[in-house]
Amino acid sequence: MRNIVVEELHHTPIEEQKIELVERKGVGHPDSLADGIAEAMSRMLCKEYLKRFGVILHHNTDETQIVAGDSRPVFGGGEVIKPIFILLVGRATKYFDGESIPTDKIALKAAKNYLRETLRNLNIETDVIFDVRLGEGSAELKDVFKRGEVPLANDTSFGIGFAPFSETERLVYNIERRIYNEFRRKNPAIGEDVKVMALRERNKITLTIACAFVSKYLENIKEYISLKEELITWIKDISSEYTNREVEVYVNTADDYKRNCVYLTVTGTSAENADDGSVGRGNRCCGLITPGRPMSLEATSGKNPVNHVGKIYNLLAMQIAKDCYENVDGIREVYVRILSQIGKPINNPKVLNIQVVPKAGFSVDKMESKLKNIANEWLDSITEITKMVIDGKLTTF
Repeated sequence: MRNIVVEELHHTPIEEQKIELVERKGVGHPDSLADGIAEAMSRMLCKEYLKRFGVILHHNTDETQIVAGDSRPVFGGGEVIKPIFILLVGRATKYFDGESIPTDKIALKAAKNYLRETLRNLNIETDVIFDVRLGEGSAELKDVFKRGEVPLANDTSFGIGFAPFSETERLVYNIERRIYNEFRRKNPAIGEDVKVMALRERNKITLTIACAFVSKYLENIKEYISLKEELITWIKDISSEYTNREVEVYVNTADDYKRNCVYLTVTGTSAENADDGSVGRGNRCCGLITPGRPMSLEATSGKNPVNHVGKIYNLLAMQIAKDCYENVDGIREVYVRILSQIGKPINNPKVLNIQVVPKAGFSVDKMESKLKNIANEWLDSITEITKMVIDGKLTTF
């Protein structure tokens, strides 16, 4: 009998709170690049292990580090002076069933492919230096990894999920995604490093956006200012698709036109000059940083998707919360917390807690059986999370 606890949560729903803060670090931000590289390595290792042996072997690549380089962006050109340094570090099974596995080569290929696909102005051969330092996992954790039909938790840890997104959360997430997928494609001077920070004060939302511009596509500061103003107008226009609240937009507030000091980059990411990056310092697996919600501090990206509960339970909690909200009437907000014990089956957590803020007139007691059924169905099919991760159907940042 699983320990699934359903309870009513008594707190002010996020939409009714006077202040709400939401942040998203876009895919070109150094922290997100570290997350993306770590996850790309894990996924490629999973596929290679499956191809060679029919099973996923123990690995974790969630310690990737990015050290900023140095650059000299100038209007109409610019160059990278000192390459970005990327340390590919973690653990991977390098020898199995009498066969050596080229894990370092696989990890390096995954990292290079990811950067090529993500940053169109970065020259992988000249602008980046990679160092691969994958070690072997501890004997105890490797043993836990392979025991039993149902994977056993590699750690005593917890995952947290919630639903639904607030209006401000939807706005922040979609603004960054649409700058990357729409505005950037029509305007090559827009880089991939975009950070969106929102402050909602009652019914007014202020967006402060840091957006890297690519120097070679702009001839002078007038073109920069013109494109920045176009971006601000575009953001205001699409914001109405997500909220009826007043939205104020600021882009690159550190710019000083008198000193000719603006946010220019050669490659489209601040990793070329100003900012280092680490796995787990950016978005949670929901794609946002939400200080108004409970969050796990686990780095989701790069952890193995088989038995690392720091990854699986965070992703699982989000899926359970989403299903509860969409399939059970009367829920205003729902929060899911899942705790593991190391060495115990991941489909039987120490506790799975569902907290519900109900709509007026609805009883959480009457929802309890449906909520527990949803949780049990997900736990019964928990290995689907692994497949969804490998197939790229679940994002980790």
